[in-house]
Amino acid sequence: MGFTRFGRPKGAQGQSSPNLYVANCGPAVGLSYDTIVSVFRAFGEIKGVYAADESGARVVVCFAEEGCAQNAFNALNGRPCAELGGRSLHIRYSVLQPTSQSQGRVNDSVPVSLLASELNIPGLFLMHDFVTAKEEEEFLAAVDERPWKNLSKRRVQHYGYEFCYETRNVDSRKNLGELPAFVSPILKRIALLPMREDAEAIVLDQLTVNEYPPGVGLSPHIDTHSAFEGLIFSLSLAGPCIMEFRRYLDEGLTPRASSSSDIEIESSENNSNFLRRAIYLPPRSLLLLSGEARYAWNHYIPHHKIDMVKDSVIRRASRRVSFTFRKVRASPCQCEFSQYCDSQR
Repeated sequence: MGFTRFGRPKGAQGQSSPNLYVANCGPAVGLSYDTIVSVFRAFGEIKGVYAADESGARVVVCFAEEGCAQNAFNALNGRPCAELGGRSLHIRYSVLQPTSQSQGRVNDSVPVSLLASELNIPGLFLMHDFVTAKEEEEFLAAVDERPWKNLSKRRVQHYGYEFCYETRNVDSRKNLGELPAFVSPILKRIALLPMREDAEAIVLDQLTVNEYPPGVGLSPHIDTHSAFEGLIFSLSLAGPCIMEFRRYLDEGLTPRASSSSDIEIESSENNSNFLRRAIYLPPRSLLLLSGEARYAWNHYIPHHKIDMVKDSVIRRASRRVSFTFRKVRASPCQCEFSQYCDSQR
């Protein structure tokens, strides 16, 4: 259960309503949503239980009727609850707030999967624990010894070829040299993956390292077809995140590439003309985009400070670092997804 649009109540109690803002209650203090529902259900029909903010220790309980909320308020507010291990709840009435986009609030309309196979997106693969915790530390230490380039909301490093955010492409005439030696173990492990015929003898020659602070993500985009070949590997380090995928059914609704890498673009969440999927990327996992997943689905990291995954509150770490490996394309793209392909327009 994710965030809904409830604000923190004003005043001592706020106006009476069917919705209760309940503090000292939630996954962060060891209370699952199922447990919360089982306690409050004794007072009447519950329409839902939602995280009230990013803490994981405050929820909003929504009853079908105001009288049920009043009964729960009178019985539980400030009193030890035996069913919750003797924990005392601090309750106020809450009201639905106008809809607004806000950092730190997770969109609860898309179920988050743990496995790529659950998404039914051809060409998408996720490998957990692709590197060890010790290797992760070594990779992070290696990049931190090298200079970062500051963007408006995050830091980046480029190897092999520099990615130009204004054109969303690379200049294949300007080679920055070989990829750094510290990523050799990753490249060797990738080379051992069971690939299909379209990955035959691929040599990855471009690496972008991104460092994301909490709350910073990526706008929806497809990596430019004419810039890179068909396999894109992304290794997540240090912190987790949610990645969302969108397949637009109407070509005219596809988000336009922005000249800035950090402008937050939110497509209309009410638009029914695109398919949406979401997956949890844990630290040390490797994501592979190939085929349809690479060429036809926009990928997107929501600009949140926390995420809801299977009813668990997952707080973004102080940093997330991704290593994205690609092969620079030497000839025009001839993929089968011409409607998304800049080489075929």
